[in-house]
Amino acid sequence: DNYYTGGGLFQILSSSNGIAKFPKLRFPEFKEPWKQVRLSDFAQRVVRKNKNNETDLPLTISSKDGLVDQISFFNKTIASKDISNYYLIRNGEFAYNKSYSVGYDFGSIKRLERYPMGALSTLYICFTLTNHNSDYIKTYFDSLKWYKEIYMISAEGARNHGLLNVPTDDFFDTYHYITDNPDEQQKIAAFINLIDQRIQKQQQLLENIKKYKRGLLQQIFNTNPKYCNSNKCKEKSICDVFSITRGYVLPVSKISPVKTSEFCYPVYSSQTKDDGLLGYYNEYLFENAITWTTDGANAGYTRFRKGKFYCTNVCGVLLNNNGFANEYVAEKINSVSRKYVSYVGNPKLMNNVMAEITIPFPDVETQKYYSEIIDKINMKLSISHNQCKTLELLKRCLLQQMFI
Repeated sequence: DNYYTGGGLFQILSSSNGIAKFPKLRFPEFKEPWKQVRLSDFAQRVVRKNKNNETDLPLTISSKDGLVDQISFFNKTIASKDISNYYLIRNGEFAYNKSYSVGYDFGSIKRLERYPMGALSTLYICFTLTNHNSDYIKTYFDSLKWYKEIYMISAEGARNHGLLNVPTDDFFDTYHYITDNPDEQQKIAAFINLIDQRIQKQQQLLENIKKYKRGLLQQIFNTNPKYCNSNKCKEKSICDVFSITRGYVLPVSKISPVKTSEFCYPVYSSQTKDDGLLGYYNEYLFENAITWTTDGANAGYTRFRKGKFYCTNVCGVLLNNNGFANEYVAEKINSVSRKYVSYVGNPKLMNNVMAEITIPFPDVETQKYYSEIIDKINMKLSISHNQCKTLELLKRCLLQQMFI
C-alpha cells in the first residue's frame, strides 16, 4: 500500500518479515531491510575535558529545546564556577541526559547545534558519530525508539534524584535498527527537517500574534488617560463590581481529556498551558465569568471564560450579570494582578486581595467594543496554537512509523 502525506509518497510495510526488519512507513524506492547495530558501531564516546577553559559556556539538555546554555534556560548559571573539569563538547556532537521528565521517561539525546562548543557536566554521556548521516541519527534519537534498549539496562528502582542509573558501557552496547543506505538516511532526514521548518514557522506566527496582542492591549489601556476622568469611566474596586467566589475540588479521574456529548463543559485549572483547560466535565458551575489562579506559580493569571464551564478550587471567580464580565475587564485585571500576588512561600492571590484591586471601568458599550477586538485576536491565537499542536503530533506519529 502507498500513503501520500503531501511531503512525499510512502509505502506502508509490515514492521517485520521473519528475521528481516522494516519500518512501517517508508519511501517506496527503498526495499532492503534495516540492520541491527550497536551504538558503539557508529558512535564513539567523547571524554575530552575543558581543562584549558576553551569555553566558558555551561550547557544543559532540554528534552524540548535540545542543548542550550544554562543562562537562557534557567535564567542563571547552575554550574560550578570552575568548569575546567566539565566535558568539552563541540558542534555536531551528541550528549545523553539521563534525567527523566514528563514525556521523556528515559531521558533524551540531543545534538549540539546552537554554539561552536560548550561545557557539560560529567553526569552526561557525550559521543560523536563515526558513521552515518548526522541529521538522520539526530532524527532517530528524536523518535525515542531507542527507549526499549535503555529500559533493558536501567535497573528497576535505580532512579535517584531524577537520574536514571544507566552504565556508560551498557549504553554503548545498546542495539539499534537503522538503514545503512545513505540515500534513504538523507531522504528521511530531509523530510523530517521540512516538518521541523513548518513547525518553526507556525511557532513564529503564534509568537507574532502574541506580540501583536500585547502591543494592542498596551495601546488600548493607555489610550486617552483623561477619558477615565470623565463620566463614562470610573475607578472602582473589584468588590464593587463583582461577586467573588471560587471553584471546587474535582478529581482528575472524573474529567474527560476530550470533549464529548456528555462531557461537554470545559474545566479550567491553575495552569497556563492550553489557556488553563484541564479537560471536560458533565456539569458546570458558572457561565460567562472571569477566573484567576489563586495559588501556585501562575497565581494572578486572569481570563474571561465564555459560556458554561467548571473550574477547580485554585480558581477564583468574578461574577457580574450586567455585562462587566468580559474580555476587556479580564485583560485589564490580568495586566495588574501580578503586582498583588504574595510570594511568601507558595505564591497566592486570595479573594480578599483581589477584592481590593482597583481598575478603571469604561461604560459597558466601550467594554463591549474592545472585548470584541480582543476576542478576535484570541480566536487567532487559539487557531494558531492548535495548528502547532497538530504539526507536532504529526511529527511524533511519523517518527514512530518511520523508525523501528
